[in-house]
Amino acid sequence: MNGPLALLGSGEYLPVMNDTDRFLLQNCAADGRAPRVVCLPTAAGTEGEQTIAYWMRLGEEHFRALGAEVASPRLTNHAEADDPALAAQIEQADLIYFSGGKPQYLFETMNGSLAWQAVEKATARGAALAGCSAGAMFLGEYLPDFRAFGLKQSRAFGLLPNSHIIPHFDRMLAWRGVTIPLLQPLLPAGEYALGLEEDTALIGKPGGEWTVMGRQNVLVITREEVKTYGAGWVITLPT
Repeated sequence: MNGPLALLGSGEYLPVMNDTDRFLLQNCAADGRAPRVVCLPTAAGTEGEQTIAYWMRLGEEHFRALGAEVASPRLTNHAEADDPALAAQIEQADLIYFSGGKPQYLFETMNGSLAWQAVEKATARGAALAGCSAGAMFLGEYLPDFRAFGLKQSRAFGLLPNSHIIPHFDRMLAWRGVTIPLLQPLLPAGEYALGLEEDTALIGKPGGEWTVMGRQNVLVITREEVKTYGAGWVITLPT
């Protein structure tokens, strides 16, 4: 991909992420015009009409206030993900944003779809891609299985090779003395967990440098070590 990728631990469409979202709007493929933003509530597709409508409305209000042209089309199942008109809308976006919900459902809905092909075409052109919570998780190589308190080898899209992306990580750190020691031995050699704390974003490009933005920290966890980075840090990720 040629545009920036943003991974958020929480806070999608809220004022706490205004600086992060302004950065994305300034560094997407808009070329001086008002950026076109597409907000996708797909991860909440099984959570009922009220929740779906909430994410659609919140995304539209948030990015409109930041000066963007914004649409929040209904994309909640695989049939909708294969709608050619919706895929064309996504392909023309300058920023594509996936909000939270269920990561496995999000991956299964988008995998092999016209909509995901459109995401790939847009980001190849230079569009930005953002995912929050479940929307961040499905962009890693694997989807963590929290029910088993482990790292189940369930494949995701792999935009960050060898990664397990874990949002809301500060909630787990209340049990830091237990959580991280249990997590590290579960990581195969060469793989890492990316802990995204709430109201925090990691922005960069795969294979390049990444910048931490927001209120808290990003943790990079391997079998051997744990590194914690606060806002303003510029880092590289394991490959």
